[in-house]
Formats: sequence, structure tokens, C-alpha cells
Amino acid sequence: MTSQKVSASDEGSTVHGSVVIPAVSVPSTDICLRSLAPTGVHTVVVSEDSKAKSFHSKYCDEAVLVPDPTTDLEGYARALLALARRDDVLTIVPVREPDIFVLSKHREAFAEHVATPWPTLETLGRVHDRVLLTEAAAAAGVPAPSTRPLSEVETVTEPSVVKSRYNLLVDEYVDTVPPGHVVQNNTIEHVQPCTVPPAERLQEAFNHDPIFQEFVPIDEEYMIGALYDHGEPLAMVQHKQIRGESYTGGGGVYRESIYDETLENDALALLDELEWHGLACIEYMRHPKTGEFYLTEINPRMWTSLSANVQMGADFPRHYWQLGTDRSADIDAEYDRGVGCHYLKGELMYVLSLLRDDSSLIDRPSLPQTILEIVGSCYRHSNFDVCSRDDPQPFIQDVLVELSGLAPDTATVRKLERYTNRTDPPVHWREATDEIATKERVRH
Repeated sequence: MTSQKVSASDEGSTVHGSVVIPAVSVPSTDICLRSLAPTGVHTVVVSEDSKAKSFHSKYCDEAVLVPDPTTDLEGYARALLALARRDDVLTIVPVREPDIFVLSKHREAFAEHVATPWPTLETLGRVHDRVLLTEAAAAAGVPAPSTRPLSEVETVTEPSVVKSRYNLLVDEYVDTVPPGHVVQNNTIEHVQPCTVPPAERLQEAFNHDPIFQEFVPIDEEYMIGALYDHGEPLAMVQHKQIRGESYTGGGGVYRESIYDETLENDALALLDELEWHGLACIEYMRHPKTGEFYLTEINPRMWTSLSANVQMGADFPRHYWQLGTDRSADIDAEYDRGVGCHYLKGELMYVLSLLRDDSSLIDRPSLPQTILEIVGSCYRHSNFDVCSRDDPQPFIQDVLVELSGLAPDTATVRKLERYTNRTDPPVHWREATDEIATKERVRH
């Protein structure tokens, strides 16, 4: 189906067409635009938020408003499928959990119109369910923390964490979420040994039966990004996470590229066991006593640290486009080691976590020392996820949204918001799928 839509350039090495990319608050969408648009790909950014920062990127060719997947998942699916039916659209990039869930659930419908470099819903379920993922890791011979449902735990015998069993909660996974809704709970509770877990309170807080997982000290965290084509690895990148969005854990905000053969072999074994297809962000913690890399989770989509990886030379948005347009042989999987990259908003979140977060299992780092380390690493590695001289508007819009949340009636903020507004405002998805209007937009 993809080849019926492809329009090759005169050189034959580039494929022109359109790609649909959902907008998210983290840098993933911005770097997809900065990677793909300069190569001639027409970018269609979709969001339920008219103020989405990626709408303001110089590389956003079309800004399209779609239903909010958290409250209208099927409406969101209909909007994406309508865009997929456009003759110019060749594939869709998943950048958040509702995206990959919708795309996998309706994979056959999407496959009639666009390339589908993403897993089946059955395979996705093995990754979204952290109990099943732990079982897959065991089958692959890959170390993972002991994991079991809270309902099976009577007494805590070792330091543990409680967190959601699923990457996202939907009606297909649990019976506590209404059909068509999505709930994501990223809360992590640390539990000391020799205690009885408050099951009812935790189940109510998580809105389902969460998991109890062995606590692995966060001394060293690592990530592997990968792209697979029906079980065959096409590209991989590794980085070490120096700081996350909180001192207690979370997505990476400062990372440095590395290569470790053991880490690569563990990832290959796990993805082989899953018979993987598409994108995978695999997160690990290195056990301080054994030195083994313990699997923590897989995000089956573009990841928060994507911009860092692109600046390391691992251009996954372009790799994904090449796979989706039947040019996987053109993928250059090499990347540079020793490259550091910062997410400035995330660095601020890390600093604030020292003032407001708490953990009974993790020692709080020194605030002055942390600030010195952040300043030093920014000086040594002046690479940043969102902040870009070439494309500054998403960063400015992100700052303005934060400021408007603090002082919504400030005249200066309103004036700056007018400055950052697009000349062509976002359109409703039904208008974006109108054939005549679409041809006019793509032509310009």
C-alpha cells in the first residue's frame, strides 16, 4: 500500500510525501519535525491543544486539531485514520502511549492506507503490562526486578516500589476506566521492608491493582533506543542517564551516549523474544552489587530523549521514515559516543525535586552541588533538546505556556503570545482531510 502513495525525488534517494506527528509537551515532536522537514517531508502535526508548542515550529507545515485521546480515544482514532486516508500521507509517528495503543488496536485499518511500523495489539500488551514484560525478560534470560501484583503481596520482605501495572490504563486492560478514556499514572511509591502494604489505599490511588517491584538503587540508569523491522534490528543507540526529571527517578533530562556490548546483547535478546516490530525505548538500571543491567520498562514509541539521540547522530525520525517508505537499506545506524545533551525544562524539574520530592529509599543530593554539576555539564556539552537557534519558537511557546499558567492575565505574556502565534491557525481534522483544501495546503 505504501508504494502506491510514494512519490520519489529526481535523485531517487528521497521520498516526498506527508507524515502525521502528534504533538506532545516533551521534545519528541519538535525533533521529528527538525529531522524530517528539511529533507522535503511535509509535516502534519496533530494535537487537542491549540497552544501546542510544536504548532509554532518553523518546520510544522500543517497544524491540525484532533479529539483529546484521554477522553475520546475512538474519536482520536477516527481523526488519525481520516488523515491516513489522504493520498499524500505515508505513515504516522507514535510519540505517546495513546498513539501507539490506537495505532496497534486499529493496525489492519491503518495498513490499508499507510505504512504501519508498529507492533500488533497482542505484542503491545506484553510490553504495556509490566508483569507480562517481566515474564518475557525471564524467557529471554534478561535480568529484571522481581515483579508481582500487589494483591499477591502480604508482607514486604525487601525494599520495594509500587507503581502502575500498565504504561496506560484503558478499558482493554482494566475494568476501572470507562470505554474510550485513557488514564496514565506515573506515581511511584517507595516501601520499606518488614511492613504490610496498605493494599486498599494503593489500589484506590492507582485505580487498579498495581505492581510490587524489587527496588534497584538508582546509581546508574541506561537507555537503548531501537528500530526493528519484523524481528530484524535496523538501528540502536545507547545512552547513560545522568539526571532524570526527579532525583527519585523519571525520564532523562541529561544523558551521554555510550556503547556497552552486554547492554546491547540484553536488548537484542529481549526484542527477539518479543518478535518486535517498530520503535522501542528500553530502560535499564545497573545493579550496584551484581553489575547486571536490570530491565525496568519498554516505551514502544518515540521517546523523551529522542532529541538527545539525534544530536548523538542516531536520527531515529529519519530512520522511521526510511522504514515506512521501504528504504530501510538506506539507514545509517552509526552514532557518536561521549555526546551529552540537556532538556533545560527537565533540569529545572530535577532541581525543584530536591525541594519538594521525598523518598525513604533514596538519599537527597546536595542542592548547591547539583547546581554546579548542571552548570558544568551545560558548559561541557552545550546541546539542548528544545532550545534551538534555528527553530526557537517551540521553546518560546513552552516558556509562555508555563508563564501564562502562573500569571494568565499578564499583559506582557499576552503580547508575547500574539508574537508567537502561527500566521495560519490550526484547522479541525475534518477540514484537514478535505481533498481540495489538502491539495492547496500541500502545494504551498
